[in-house]
Amino acid sequence: MTLPILAVTIGDVAGIGPEITAKSLLGHDDVRTRCVPVVIGDEAAMRRGVLNVGGDQAAIRVIANVADARNEPGTIELLQTGPSLEHVEQGVLSAAAGDASYRFVVEACRLARAGEVQGIVTAPLNKAAMHAGGHNWPGHTELLAHEFGVKNFSLVLSAGDLYFFHLTTHVSMRQAIENITIERTLSVLELAGAFAKSMGKPDELIGLAGLNPHAGENRLFGNEDADVLAPAVAEARARGLNVVGPLPGDALIPATIRGKYNLAVVCYHDQGHAPFKAVYGDDGVNITVGLPVVRVSVDHGTAFDIAGQGIAREASLVLSLERAAALAPGWDHVWRAAQAA
Repeated sequence: MTLPILAVTIGDVAGIGPEITAKSLLGHDDVRTRCVPVVIGDEAAMRRGVLNVGGDQAAIRVIANVADARNEPGTIELLQTGPSLEHVEQGVLSAAAGDASYRFVVEACRLARAGEVQGIVTAPLNKAAMHAGGHNWPGHTELLAHEFGVKNFSLVLSAGDLYFFHLTTHVSMRQAIENITIERTLSVLELAGAFAKSMGKPDELIGLAGLNPHAGENRLFGNEDADVLAPAVAEARARGLNVVGPLPGDALIPATIRGKYNLAVVCYHDQGHAPFKAVYGDDGVNITVGLPVVRVSVDHGTAFDIAGQGIAREASLVLSLERAAALAPGWDHVWRAAQAA
């Protein structure tokens, strides 16, 4: 079987991205039995990352094309993308690093559109640095959607068979409430249903969390649950989706973690991220559903406070590589289902 080739972007080089990339590719050779990882980044930053974790810089092999990758154990095969970042200081917000993190993602998308890679795995970028570098995207997810020209997509946190879809992500609470419309809610419910169908589970139960405490408590705590979420659920059910809700978030999320639901849809960033990270930590990943190519990311940030110390844990990036490798061969089914939705 031909192994999927994965473009691995190293994120913000002032953070822990190069270090966890070095640990993942030099310390977990079993990953190479599942995929061919090709790093999209900067040689100087990657060399420093290797040194920070006690590795040998000779492990880095700069290649000119994806096709040149040999996937040999103990190596890091890297495509140099843009000018050297040797001058970037670790642990300090940098416009140059932010610009580069954007550039790495754009190059990975180009390779995916050209069919040279079958998946994208991303180390964390820093949103403030990316903005300082002149690229005003809320985060990876929105940038990826733009590069692939898709409108219906969702950030999905996953651990094992559990998936948390999000109606909104990197916006203020005020903006999140404005963005939660019947149309957006219905589109994400359909996206979740399409994802389940592509996985061979067309009748999978989908739980939708309420926006307000107690899902509004019959309008005592707001009207959005009754006026926006409930009509979207009714329409989704009319279209054949097995959806329930809106349910109080403090009831739905614990029930999901206990296994009552495998698919849950939450309304805003922290409603999903806070409990997910509290429970799963390094055992979770971030998947973007709605793209024509699989994209999996770590579920943590750039950790400027520990960058350069070699102590950052690579577990989430290793898991991201494994999940992307597992999903890539069948991702066309996910993409077609998302388009149909």
